[in-house]
Amino acid sequence: MKILALETSAKAASCAVVEDGGPIASAWQCAGLTHSRTLMPMVEDMLANSGLALEEMDAIAVAAGPGSFTGLRIGVSAAKGLAWALQKPCAAVSTLEAMARPLSHLPGVLVCAMDARRQQVYNALFTGGPEGLARLCPDRAVSLEALAEELRGDSRPLTVLGDGARLCYDHLTAAAIPCALAPSHLRWQSAVGVGLIGEEMVQKGQTVSAQALLPTYLRLSQAERERLERGLPLQ
Repeated sequence: MKILALETSAKAASCAVVEDGGPIASAWQCAGLTHSRTLMPMVEDMLANSGLALEEMDAIAVAAGPGSFTGLRIGVSAAKGLAWALQKPCAAVSTLEAMARPLSHLPGVLVCAMDARRQQVYNALFTGGPEGLARLCPDRAVSLEALAEELRGDSRPLTVLGDGARLCYDHLTAAAIPCALAPSHLRWQSAVGVGLIGEEMVQKGQTVSAQALLPTYLRLSQAERERLERGLPLQ
């Protein structure tokens, strides 16, 4: 089973093809260019260089959220278009679970963090180890202060990862909560993790159609919040 995976939830963009629990091709870049400009050329080049074709893919997996509103829309739109054209199912993968997947061998707690602004992070907690990844809480938007209080007193090793890892690490360290940053080459979001989780979802029958695929934002956009603050309707 071959899974084409897309990741555009933050500053970096990546794509990968996963088969039988491992990547067979991947591409990643963080050059400051817009994902709408880079994603599909990356996919095309990766497939061409690997001797693969879109028609060989059994499903399309995408980081569906949380994350950048614009980034998620680009990734989900690309996945919907590819899945629609190929008549393939989609796996809407949690961005946070996908970033934890490559580090699932580590003992202790994986603290996934994406910068949500306003001293908040998009966060989920997982345990790793020989038995693989286990979720400890749902995906959420949480203040750094609340997260620190939740982790205070936890005797297990804490490993912080994601594009908000440095922000989270600095706050936890200042709060005298011991933790470690994930290695830089495994810290950032990657389509490989999306593909690995996506493959597991396909095997469990946890897929949706291209029409039903939607991003998961977790909270209102800044424009929507400003409309509500002015007493205006969202629609």
